[in-house]
Amino acid sequence: QVQLVESGGGLVQPGGSLRLSCAASRIIFKSYAMGWYRQAPGKQRELVGIISSSGITRYADSVKGRFTISRDNAKNTVYLQMNSLNVEDTAAYYCNAATPGGGSPLFSSWGQGTQVTVSS
Repeated sequence: QVQLVESGGGLVQPGGSLRLSCAASRIIFKSYAMGWYRQAPGKQRELVGIISSSGITRYADSVKGRFTISRDNAKNTVYLQMNSLNVEDTAAYYCNAATPGGGSPLFSSWGQGTQVTVSS
């Protein structure tokens, strides 16, 4: 069963930055597109963006130009660099393997997530 461990969240002021990490194990990491997702209180989980196995990225309109996804296949880790954060980015952030086209999560097993709170 895939294991996903997210880290790097915290409390940040509007306009600030954070870098999230997601370490994956028990999968052939380099073969999968990886996605970042987030879930705000009272809302459904939504796709933030994905990175293909070859490094091509795609983002939700709400984060385009502010967030950057990267991956290190040697470390089985995917990253989410978040800049110019605003209060609407407050959510628990998760990673998962993703379908390359639509970015739907592949695995039913999720990590614990990492909480990002943007507040002054």
